Amino acid sequence: VQLVESGGGLVQPGGSLRLSCAASGFTFRSYVMNWYRQAPEKERELVADISYGGLRTNYADSVKGRFTISRDNAKNTMYLQMTGLKPDDTAVYYCSVVYRGLRYWGQGTQVTVSS
Repeated sequence: VQLVESGGGLVQPGGSLRLSCAASGFTFRSYVMNWYRQAPEKERELVADISYGGLRTNYADSVKGRFTISRDNAKNTMYLQMTGLKPDDTAVYYCSVVYRGLRYWGQGTQVTVSS
């Protein structure tokens, strides 16, 4: 299993970013996928998840209405569109999957929201 995130960066408050997660090593279309984030000195938290076909999504209350999770099963890629970014969104963002009972993580991508 390999998960590779991209798309992070420095953005001003109120700005937008789109994160991508390229997956390989498993049948991507058959697994629920997750985005997590970890801010400095805080525990890693679930941001959003998406069902196999992409029709069901769930979000943390802190990002509802601002973030949108999606996936393209033909490209084995998951996305996180982030709008209305706030300084509290500053974190390393990880994509994740539970495959055969084990949770796998990508290397993470840094998102910094600052003026």
